Amino acid sequence: MAFGFGKRNNVVSDSPPTAAVANEKPIVGDDSTPGHGGYDGYDPENPGAAGGRKRSRTDKNIDSDTDSSMSVGKQMEMEADNAIKYRTCTWPKTAALLFSEYICLAIMSFPYSYSVLGLVPGLILTVVVAALVLYTSYTVWEFCLRHPEVKDVCDIGQMLFWGKKWAWWATAVMFILNNTFIQGFHCLVGAKYLNTITNHSVCTIGFSAIVATLSFVCSLPRTFSTLAKLGTASAFFTFVSVLLATIFAAIEPHPYGYDPVKLGEPLVLVVPAAGTTFVAGMNAFMNISYTFIGQITIPSFIAEMKNPKDFPKALWAVTIAEVILFSLVGAIVYAYTGTQYNVAPAFGSLGNEVYKKVSFSFMIPTLIFLGVLYASVSARFVYFRIFAGTRHMGSHTVVGWASWAAILAVTWLFAFIIAEVIPFFSDLLSLMSSLFDSFFGFIFWGVAYLRMRRADHGPGFWKVRGIRGMTGYVFNIILILIGLLFLSAGTYASVESIIQGYAASSFGGPFSCASNGV
Repeated sequence: MAFGFGKRNNVVSDSPPTAAVANEKPIVGDDSTPGHGGYDGYDPENPGAAGGRKRSRTDKNIDSDTDSSMSVGKQMEMEADNAIKYRTCTWPKTAALLFSEYICLAIMSFPYSYSVLGLVPGLILTVVVAALVLYTSYTVWEFCLRHPEVKDVCDIGQMLFWGKKWAWWATAVMFILNNTFIQGFHCLVGAKYLNTITNHSVCTIGFSAIVATLSFVCSLPRTFSTLAKLGTASAFFTFVSVLLATIFAAIEPHPYGYDPVKLGEPLVLVVPAAGTTFVAGMNAFMNISYTFIGQITIPSFIAEMKNPKDFPKALWAVTIAEVILFSLVGAIVYAYTGTQYNVAPAFGSLGNEVYKKVSFSFMIPTLIFLGVLYASVSARFVYFRIFAGTRHMGSHTVVGWASWAAILAVTWLFAFIIAEVIPFFSDLLSLMSSLFDSFFGFIFWGVAYLRMRRADHGPGFWKVRGIRGMTGYVFNIILILIGLLFLSAGTYASVESIIQGYAASSFGGPFSCASNGV
């Protein structure tokens, strides 16, 4: 497959950059900041300085009316007089958004995943997936520095696949579906919480509607800078929730459903149990992967950062916290609940009703906010396309706010329908991971690496860079293959598990009033 073509005019070149090209003014980043915008030590005032290497763009402009050479600084200047400013996020605020995205309810699926995969393979896969996501997130960041005009992952999708409009539309469909599924997932789990805490005092459909309505209201802020404050609270309360659940699992006498005669004492497996099926193992792995993979939102976050070069600070902070928290919570809760008494989410494994309700209650902010975050990302995508270049983008107009609210309302309506049509937790995680994370977690970023290196070093980039070039080339091909494995085997395993669940009557029916509490 050819990963680029055309002459150098803001497009991929078939030959390595010449000295003349290397001395051109940077076309990405803030021109006033030496070394910024994807240049390895490049100083625009001293282009001949040691270490100065220009990183090339990887494709032509995505839109004819987009100035691809517009720096972050220029973008900030243009919206300086606007009532609504978008380039306002500092790296701590971006870190708060990442923490709220990753430190979420899905952590409570780790004990279940470890019970299926075995403790040692589960912990190893946790670290491996975290490392892969960290690596690919760096690729996303580098791509966004080269292309500061990028507004979201859909722009990147078109750039990666030869500037074709079909690539933009295909990415947009997956992007909206992924985000809406996550919103629906939070409607589902919000209803699960309300059923648990109230002992099913209202029809489950009603609880889902309540969560969707409340989430819609919380989605109304239009900038990530504003949402970052809510994200900080969400991540904090989620941490408290999983910490309490872990402590309660350790101090209570027995897990829920404890039966020493029929089921025995909690059994902890170091490796998978004999007879573990491919479907069960793949679903458990997909649960772990889903929790880590969130690169789909990174371009949107970077597009609102004051200084995108600071993004790695936020990335490292959240990755370190993820590995520590996910591993400890998964391992400790699994150790005390065992293979026989483990359910997802793990709150259902707690035998003491008070412990279950108290720990689950601290999850309320993230049950609302994470769906809100993805709704905002989707609404931003649609709104920016409709009102690009109009006064409604940067001013408080009736049309602007009414349209923003209407877009959000539509996304939450579809999310509510998804929650009612697909009323299960673990398998929904696996299905979303296989369908969408295959592209947004692996395939896109393997291709992005190949496109960028070809733009920098020419068609034979994997040869001219020696062992480093060959290693990077092979590793990113492997990333693409991992994505294809997710898409094929992962989707098969997810669908098969759902079919088995319905055959065993493990799920409630669509639009059912039956309780789904833990």
